[in-house]
Amino acid sequence: MSATPKIYINGKYYDKPDAKISVYDHGLLYGDGVFEGIRIYNGTAFKLKEHVERLFESARSIKLEVPIAQPEMVKAINDTIAINNKRDGYIRPVVTRGAGSLGLDPRKCADPQVIIIVDDITMYPAELYETGMEIATVATIRNHPNATNPRIKSLNYLNNILAKIEGIQAGCLESLMLNHKGEIAECSGDNIFLVKHGVLRTPPIDAGILEGITRNTVIGLAKKAEITVEEIALTRHDVFVADECFLTGTAAEIIPVTKCDARTIGAGKPGPITRQLREAYHQLVRE
Repeated sequence: MSATPKIYINGKYYDKPDAKISVYDHGLLYGDGVFEGIRIYNGTAFKLKEHVERLFESARSIKLEVPIAQPEMVKAINDTIAINNKRDGYIRPVVTRGAGSLGLDPRKCADPQVIIIVDDITMYPAELYETGMEIATVATIRNHPNATNPRIKSLNYLNNILAKIEGIQAGCLESLMLNHKGEIAECSGDNIFLVKHGVLRTPPIDAGILEGITRNTVIGLAKKAEITVEEIALTRHDVFVADECFLTGTAAEIIPVTKCDARTIGAGKPGPITRQLREAYHQLVRE
């Protein structure tokens, strides 16, 4: 990667210190915008098509007109990786509503901003991928699907941040969030999977979760390995009595969980299916 990262803003590249948008942008003022987080492996954006499709779906859902078409977005992301000479890392395309007057009315905004940032990201310490991490259930529930639908990857992440704060206060790096029905939803930044009697289980989309790209990738890898997958409603009890547990996310990849709310999960170490899927995932991204 070049010494000074180059940030893409509306078709032009700026050095990181010079990459700026208006303080009147509604993305800043109200979290009015959408984004994606994409891993770069060996100079290639992983699952780029799926990420760009979800970015445009999020924008459509909040009635935000992306000023470039999907093929142009794909090209801009690839060009930004190339200009930064980034081999392994993270890339974040962002679309904001644009600058406007104070007040919520999006009709008063002009020129949506397309921003693409390339950088490094580390979610968790490396040793936790070998030993497993602890998570804590928090009081902050996942956004109700009829409020801000969690399937929209918007710039307003305050729901997740409040959950993250609670988890940190409990001494954990990740927080388990329930939905409005008291069922397991997801963590503050990751999807959750359980293993019970060799069956892989994860909350369904209608539990009020983000349909994670890594989540879907892992489901595909499990089915390819002839592991039974169930997308079903789950409770904290299911977590406590699971044989294995792990989280998935673009930044986190696949990380095992060995304790939840002071209960040891399974044998207290990463289980065989977790290890199998991690290896399959690493092989996929190496390819």
